[in-house]
Amino acid sequence: MPTALVVADEVEERLWTDAVRSLSVDLVLGAGDLPFDYLEYLAAALDRPLVFVPGNHDPDLTGFTRYGGLSMRSGFPERWPGPEGGINADGRVVDVAGVRIAGLGGSVRYNEGPNQWTQGQQSRRARRLEWAAARRRRRDGRDVDVLLTHSPPRGVGDREDPPHHGFDCLHRTVQRISPAWLLHGHIHPYGESLPEHRLGGTRVRNVVGYHVMELRQETPAEAT
Repeated sequence: MPTALVVADEVEERLWTDAVRSLSVDLVLGAGDLPFDYLEYLAAALDRPLVFVPGNHDPDLTGFTRYGGLSMRSGFPERWPGPEGGINADGRVVDVAGVRIAGLGGSVRYNEGPNQWTQGQQSRRARRLEWAAARRRRRDGRDVDVLLTHSPPRGVGDREDPPHHGFDCLHRTVQRISPAWLLHGHIHPYGESLPEHRLGGTRVRNVVGYHVMELRQETPAEAT
């Protein structure tokens, strides 16, 4: 299984230099709330594809389409504010560098900013994502490797202050699409060493900062 540089929420200044070129990875995954020019730099310096989901502090990326080489919104040309060349996986299932990624960005709604959802709204978005993953599985028999989210599941590494509650629906989504990994940001460790969690056979990891990860399925011996 390919190896990824996974980043979220906190810029690693050392990686915003030529030092990042020493990493041997197959793709870059962004779990939200990072400067888009930082994501662009990582992908360009490594010459690898970038897949990301937006966080609650990122601009609104909804409603954009591509037509005739132009970025369009509501039928008019408009510059896409996302990272150049990046693939926004929010609400989508994408296959990149041999990895099947299902994405669900944003956080629980706590003010009027973009990329914030009530529990009910995110549940409906997650259900559509589950349907998309099921269609892909029926077509080629492959499961999702990575569920890339900004927020964690409720009660699995989230916090008790309302802006940092996780999403209830992610428990159902994990059960239905059975990803090997759920990778999320949003919860800053502030120097604490955060444990990895499990939801059934899915490993749940907070990727705030940066992680270099081999995105492979476990063998039965490793899972015990």
